[in-house]
Amino acid sequence: MYSFKTLKPFLIKNKWPYLLGILWLLFVDILQLFIPEVLRSITNQLQKNHLTSNDVLMYSLYILLIGIGIGFFRFLWRMLIIGASRELEYHLRNRLFSHLLTLSTNYYNQHKTGDLMAHLTNDIHAVRMAFGPGIVAMTDAIFLNITAMVMMAVTINLRLTLLALLPMPLLIFSMTKFGKEIHTKFKSVQETFATVTDKTQENLAGVRVIKAFVQEDTEIAQFNKKSEALFDRNMELAKLFGIFHPLVQFLSSLSFIIAIWYGGGLVIEGGMLLGDFVAFITYLGLLVSSISAIGWVINVMQRGSASMERLNKILEEKPEIKDSDIKLKPDEIEASILFNQIFFKYPNTQHYALNNFSIEIPQGFKVGVIGRTGSGKTTIANLLLRLYDSNKGNIFLGGYPIEGIPLKSLREHIAFVDQDSFLFSTTIMENIGFGIDHYKIEEIQQAAAIAGIHEDIMSFPKGYETMVGEKGVTLSGGQRQRVSIARALMKKSKILILDDCLSAVDTHTEEKILTALKNEVKDKTTIIIAHRVSTLKHCDKIILLDNGVIIEEGTHEDLLSYRGLYHDFYEKQLLEEKINME
Repeated sequence: MYSFKTLKPFLIKNKWPYLLGILWLLFVDILQLFIPEVLRSITNQLQKNHLTSNDVLMYSLYILLIGIGIGFFRFLWRMLIIGASRELEYHLRNRLFSHLLTLSTNYYNQHKTGDLMAHLTNDIHAVRMAFGPGIVAMTDAIFLNITAMVMMAVTINLRLTLLALLPMPLLIFSMTKFGKEIHTKFKSVQETFATVTDKTQENLAGVRVIKAFVQEDTEIAQFNKKSEALFDRNMELAKLFGIFHPLVQFLSSLSFIIAIWYGGGLVIEGGMLLGDFVAFITYLGLLVSSISAIGWVINVMQRGSASMERLNKILEEKPEIKDSDIKLKPDEIEASILFNQIFFKYPNTQHYALNNFSIEIPQGFKVGVIGRTGSGKTTIANLLLRLYDSNKGNIFLGGYPIEGIPLKSLREHIAFVDQDSFLFSTTIMENIGFGIDHYKIEEIQQAAAIAGIHEDIMSFPKGYETMVGEKGVTLSGGQRQRVSIARALMKKSKILILDDCLSAVDTHTEEKILTALKNEVKDKTTIIIAHRVSTLKHCDKIILLDNGVIIEEGTHEDLLSYRGLYHDFYEKQLLEEKINME
């Protein structure tokens, strides 16, 4: 199938486990074909009254040896074929996950987490089934069908064989017809399952908001609606199988009716030995069961094909942000920054987040960025990190256009504290040391102390070994922000970007953190994005953004003297602080 073409490199690399597994599987099938011959000999000797107790013992030994051989070779093919399919599952899951991490930020704006999780679970499982049990059943079906028909026609009776096979074309036609429907229905099931997974993930992540707004009943009703849609899709598929399997069994049973009617008549008339008839019925049983298995093979392969199509759609996605082939290391790049006439708007929007934006930031300079919500502050960080590329204009880092700097080098050059302060579900120590291959506890503690979180951490029973829970849920907003700052400081990068990362702490704590940061960042190029004027007043330069345009720039004192929007922000925040103190 074309959808499985993506797996060609893996299959070539792992061809020997499959080839040897199929070889041992064929040995099992060959041994199964000896059973009708043993039954033929026993029955014919019994019919002729030639069967002795020694013969019974000998034939019993034959069947025992055949059973042992089948068991031994079945173990071998299971280890090889099923083992290779598990290897495929492992390979495909790692490949998909690795590929997802290469995709640009905008991809995740358009695709939900639950849907991607469904790809990593159900779809990969369906592909594994196709290349494990599916390969086994297909090999059995092909080999046993051909061999059983040859043995029936050559060693027993050609005419009886042809008559018994009359229903088979109709059976094959039915299975082919149903196979296409199964493919379509299963694809629909997988897509609907993805919506249920996504709804589950979203609700569990936002369970505190749901409880705070007393929306449990509403969310349960919405989940039930999606769950019911999945139930309906599964029932449609089940109904299809409900018709398919009985139809296969019915058409298969017609072969037995013909064989018993015509073959039984031959035995009665003396045209066929009873042992030959028993052997024929046994061969026919193998043939019918293997043909019936084709239905299961079609089901598994169609499911695998439908899932592989969904996986291919992701694997064929190309990152919007193209990496550079130039070999540049972070140490080779200076920390000066230049935004030159940048125009940028986010995908699917008409509004420019940055409009003819230009600023030069010398190495070691500290720049503050302030503005209303949506004025384009965070966009500066997004473009500098190349989470997005500008629509027009150029950004230079150390004199190099950032498009020419390898993404790894660029991002290693920058320590970034996101406004969301995302933490991983692990210990505080591992969160602070995230992104660092080797670190000492003393370095972790030093970074935490500068970020103003060390004392809080030491107050926890397990200290730095405290688990923070999913997304840092066990910590307060201010604690999460300070852990994120410590994590950025551990990178020891030449550029530090703080994106509104002190909004959840009080002004007193903020002042302590900024004071501690002064010595740490004195040689770093620093961009501080904030809503509070107090966060920025010590910066070498402050820019005020409005609708993506710099409308005011200068030092804190300069901007206050202009008595413009920055002055208004300052006055309002002074008033807020005064009210809070009262």
